[in-house]
Amino acid sequence: MYLKGPGTGVAFCLFYLTSYFTNKYVLSVLKFTYPTLFQGWQTLVGGFLLHISWKIGWVEISSSSRVLILLVAAGFLPLYDPQFDTDGYFWALIHLLCIGAYKVYHKSWRPSSLSDSEQQYINYAFSMVVLAFASHPTGDLFSALEFPLLYFYSFHSSCFASGLLGFLLTLHTMKLKSSTSSGHYAAWSLLAKVITAGLSPFFFEIVVNVPTACWYVFCKKIMSFAWWISGSSASLH
Repeated sequence: MYLKGPGTGVAFCLFYLTSYFTNKYVLSVLKFTYPTLFQGWQTLVGGFLLHISWKIGWVEISSSSRVLILLVAAGFLPLYDPQFDTDGYFWALIHLLCIGAYKVYHKSWRPSSLSDSEQQYINYAFSMVVLAFASHPTGDLFSALEFPLLYFYSFHSSCFASGLLGFLLTLHTMKLKSSTSSGHYAAWSLLAKVITAGLSPFFFEIVVNVPTACWYVFCKKIMSFAWWISGSSASLH
C-alpha cells in the first residue's frame, strides 16, 4: 500500500509520538494530575503560536464499523486493567464525549466557510475559556500550588515541550489533511497510533496481566486492519 505525502506523514508520526510521550511523562512520571490546568496550558501555547504563525504568514486565518469495534474493546479494558484509576477513566470519558459532541456539531453545521486553521483557532479560544472556568470547581487551581515539583526545571521544561510539540502536531495535522485524501490521512493517523502504542511499553512502566495483554494485541490487530482498509479505499480514489 502506497501512502501519499511521505514527508509530511513521517513528520506527523514523529510529532504524534513525541507529543504523546511528553504528555505521558508529565502526567504519569511527574504525576501532574491536574488536567484542566495542563490542557489549558497546552491550548494557551497552541493558540498563541497559531496567532504568531498567522501574523508571519505561515497559516491563513480570515478576520464507522471499525470505530465501533475499538470502542467495544476499550469498554472492556477497565475490567482487566491492573492500573485502574477512576479519575483517569473519568477524564478519558469526558474527552470522548467532548470529541463526539464536536464531531456531531461539525458534521451537522459543516462550517465550509472556515479553513482548518480558522477552526483550530476557534477551538483553542473556546477551550481556553472552558478550561479556565473549570479549573476552580474541579479543585485543580489551588491543588496545583501544592505540587511538589512546581518549581523544578524538569517540570517547567516538560510543560514547555508539551505545549510546543502539541502545536507542531496540530500544524502538521492540518498540513497532512490539506495535502492528502481523507483515506490517506486516516492511514497515517492509525500508523502513528500503532507506532506510539508499540513503543510506549519500552519507555514507561506498565503493569500488564494476561487479559490486558490479550486486549492490547486484539486492539493492535484491529487498528492494523483498519489502517489497511483505509489505505485500500484511498488507493481506489
